Amino acid sequence: MKKFKKVLSIALTALLIMQLGALCFGASAANADYKIVSPYEDVIWSGNNAWGAYKGTLHTHTTYSDADDTLPVMIKEYYNQDYDFVANADHGITGVEWNKEPDTQLLYTYQLLIDNPYEHLTDEEYEAITSGTYPLYDGTARNKKMVCVTGANEFNYISLTKNHVNGYFLPADKGNGFPGAENELGFEQAIKYIEENGGLSHINHPGDWLDSNSNPDIVNDPESIKFFGDLILKYDSCLGTEILNERNGTTGYDRILWDNLLMYTLPYGKNVIGFSNTDAHHTGTVDTSFSVFMMEENTVENIKKTMQSGALFAITRKLRPNDVIGPAEEIDVSNTDLPYPMFSSLTVDGHKITAEVTDADTIQWIANGKIISKSTVNDANPVITLDLDTISGAENFDYVRVEIFGEGGLCISQAMVIDDGSAHLTFEADEPTFFESIVNIFRGSKIFAIIVELYRLIKG
Repeated sequence: MKKFKKVLSIALTALLIMQLGALCFGASAANADYKIVSPYEDVIWSGNNAWGAYKGTLHTHTTYSDADDTLPVMIKEYYNQDYDFVANADHGITGVEWNKEPDTQLLYTYQLLIDNPYEHLTDEEYEAITSGTYPLYDGTARNKKMVCVTGANEFNYISLTKNHVNGYFLPADKGNGFPGAENELGFEQAIKYIEENGGLSHINHPGDWLDSNSNPDIVNDPESIKFFGDLILKYDSCLGTEILNERNGTTGYDRILWDNLLMYTLPYGKNVIGFSNTDAHHTGTVDTSFSVFMMEENTVENIKKTMQSGALFAITRKLRPNDVIGPAEEIDVSNTDLPYPMFSSLTVDGHKITAEVTDADTIQWIANGKIISKSTVNDANPVITLDLDTISGAENFDYVRVEIFGEGGLCISQAMVIDDGSAHLTFEADEPTFFESIVNIFRGSKIFAIIVELYRLIKG
């Protein structure tokens, strides 16, 4: 009997400890002093004053640089694929209105030799497309304008290392023919130039420069994270990075890099906006990766404002499998009629985030690079709420973001920041030593880039 009582006493004590622990955890999580700061907090999702969801790309090309199709062909294809805005960002050429010829670069005169002419829209075509009166391919009326975003330019246009940066809202006479150095030096030169000339920027397809296809672990490399993170922190005008680009052939791991960058920059008080762009060089890749901006009205001013606020979603129609954050199987639905998944609303109430979605079958919530919740969703059950009070350690997260998968692709929210009221760290850029400066200059030279490319060719 004594033995039984002792065992019972121990069991009851253990049960009491477990209950107290659960209560303490629940109280700790529920009472944790933090708030969720959402880039969508000002969006009006429904009602008479509801904002619109506008589809667009900020990165595309024409025969004015290295594309296969002319500007009129590309613009009309975007118009027919229901894009609401387009920023043409040819290599080394600052975009102007689509009925004007931009500055041209000698490098791309080869296009004329292979019968790829320089062309722009007529004044009548431009007016009709930007007002929505231009007919679609089948002759029907679209009745919805497509906005021309001028001042876009893909910098470092003769780079061999693909260290590209997109500049936006630049004067027409700035950035044309900006050659840029290779590697790290070229990234900073471009971002600095764009800021000095009143523009905004984002880093293009970082996985292409990192060559993450052959070395996926490099997106977790502290030096790579610090390099891009420091650029984003050093230059206020550098808004973030592309996380999805065209078919994602060289950028399949850029979402993981983005998570790492968020964890690097948020303690300093700066979010990293994740952009998605077609980077199309012909009409066949117009339906690949793009963004949806939440705006009161489709105007250039609101597009610029939304780029800065992050009230946008990143979408792709093609993506390789990823065993860290998905997808489990390849997504490949470009140029199909399948509707892409989309958020009808994404709202915050205390420590709860509620997503209402369409055309989705799976939703996953990611915090600090890890999936913290995953569930099925459908049109009959389109509303899912994540209560952070039920997630262990949520008060220590830097951010939470949401991804929804469907038959028509993947849609990604921007990061919603977990703000516990702590003072932000003060960023101080590292000053390179003399030796580091010499190394950067050499790595930034065309000679170094050519040597590396020759080595790769010989190595096979």
